[in-house]
Amino acid sequence: MWYAQGGGLTAERRAFREQVRLEAGVRFEAGEKTSAIARDLRVSERSVERWRRAWREGGVRALRSAGPASVPKLSAEQLAALEHELGKGPTAHGFEDQRWTLARVQAVIGRRFRMRLSIATVWRLLKRHGWSWQAPARRALEPSTPWRDVEAGGVAAGKSTAAALGAWLVFEDEAGFAMTPPRARTLGRRGQTPVVRVRGRSRRRISVAALCCCKPGEQSRMIYRPRFHLPLPGARKSFAWTDYRNLALRAHIQLGGPIVLVWDNLNTHLAVGMKQYAAEHDWLTVFQLPSYAPDLNPVEGLWSLLRRGPTANTAFADPDHLTRTLQRGLRRIQLRPALIDGCLAGTGLSLTPPTPPLKPQ
Repeated sequence: MWYAQGGGLTAERRAFREQVRLEAGVRFEAGEKTSAIARDLRVSERSVERWRRAWREGGVRALRSAGPASVPKLSAEQLAALEHELGKGPTAHGFEDQRWTLARVQAVIGRRFRMRLSIATVWRLLKRHGWSWQAPARRALEPSTPWRDVEAGGVAAGKSTAAALGAWLVFEDEAGFAMTPPRARTLGRRGQTPVVRVRGRSRRRISVAALCCCKPGEQSRMIYRPRFHLPLPGARKSFAWTDYRNLALRAHIQLGGPIVLVWDNLNTHLAVGMKQYAAEHDWLTVFQLPSYAPDLNPVEGLWSLLRRGPTANTAFADPDHLTRTLQRGLRRIQLRPALIDGCLAGTGLSLTPPTPPLKPQ
């Protein structure tokens, strides 16, 4: 009888199960019934029937354990060395953030033991020895230093207006990113919550306003503008309506056509100057999203990609490190329109143009 190595059976447990099967073999020779054997040995009748078939074909030898189904990829000494290396943390091996992923563990095994394992093999190896996916706890590296109601048809109205005008449908949202990064899952031993050490500066440093642009027949686009917070008394720490005006103008120039702008009810969006600017320009049409409806804005999905990807569990050394990481992550999204399409699909937005009515014959 074979047992997969990933089944969790130790050598002692395999020996115990072998003894149970051998006892069942003795009772097979005595002609006892399957139900009686299963009741006395406290196993299922299905298992006893499987053992009886093996006994008929190969006798008692077929009931003996043949050991694990596969030879371990790493010896006990190599596994202990691997756990020691993983205990140092990803940053000790040249990775930027403190998340252990299967690809990173695979790279460590390759460098440390000159052994090439597949991702699936690495996952089975870690799972077999008590590792699992976990949400880590955060611990500071250093002390902290001072330094929406409109009806839900707004999106549908914006889409129909954009189709009628042949314009781009543009969603806008803004988000703040701090020196304290968001948490993401990492590999760790079961029962021991991994700890990610981060900088203690929790005050927001950089704000990013992004536009998610879509149009039937065109490739989805993303346009963004960052705003750096100056540590000066009285300095503005958020976007002004003029910043949103300039962002909309830049989108109009880059997209090369009129735009239908859909955003939330932020007070800056509802500023008098912004409303007057939209009324004076035919290429700009503005719609408001319902209050507390982030699931209708695909830009929220872009922020999720950033927080689960390049900025997750990263111990930023300084604001420049945070800036470089954000720019790299945003550029990655810009170069992959499929990610933007996925965020659009997550809102339930269909970009297929409506079927025109049939003309009378």
